[in-house]
Amino acid sequence: MSSRAAAGPPRMTDTTSTFDLGPQTLIVARLAEGVRDEQLADGTPCPGCAVRNMLGHLTGLSVAFRDAARKELGPTTDTAPDAAAPDIGPGWREELVKALDELADAWREPAAWTGLTRAGGVDLPGAVAGAVVADELVIHGWDLARATGQEYTPDPAALSAAHAFLAAAAAQGEPGSGVFGPVVPVPDDAPLLDRAVGLSGRDPGWTR
Repeated sequence: MSSRAAAGPPRMTDTTSTFDLGPQTLIVARLAEGVRDEQLADGTPCPGCAVRNMLGHLTGLSVAFRDAARKELGPTTDTAPDAAAPDIGPGWREELVKALDELADAWREPAAWTGLTRAGGVDLPGAVAGAVVADELVIHGWDLARATGQEYTPDPAALSAAHAFLAAAAAQGEPGSGVFGPVVPVPDDAPLLDRAVGLSGRDPGWTR
């Protein structure tokens, strides 16, 4: 899970091209559907985070960035991402799908990408918030897929936005630091997903 938001977003322009988050939210929803109950306690590439915590985080961030898109600022947008370990309840499957659908719909509004908003207690331009949520969905989708043994091909537009955000964060932070942890070196000619995963502080070769 990300701790970068608590320290402030990287200095990115607010002229990022808009794109539809729907394809990536559908991919994440399908991954969640493929999670078996007996896998909920399994570990993920995110240290100290079980599958159930990752699913809880995805639900919470979907609600927070939905409200950020709508500029409905309050408890969901003001809470730091590392305030508490997220978890899931008995209705998590329906809750996550609903939150992902509402997230995608909220970011289809042009106004979501303009002006200022807030997420994780940090004020940031709408376009930067869009890049942040793309990063969250792409990297945590990879986390979930690897932890549960599922195939994963992220949406190209979301992956491109996530990689750009992660590259900017790595360039502006301490040498070798990434959004989720120390950058893992990845060859320049590696697939874009592997490069994004490495920039996030994950090892693209992680397996259970």
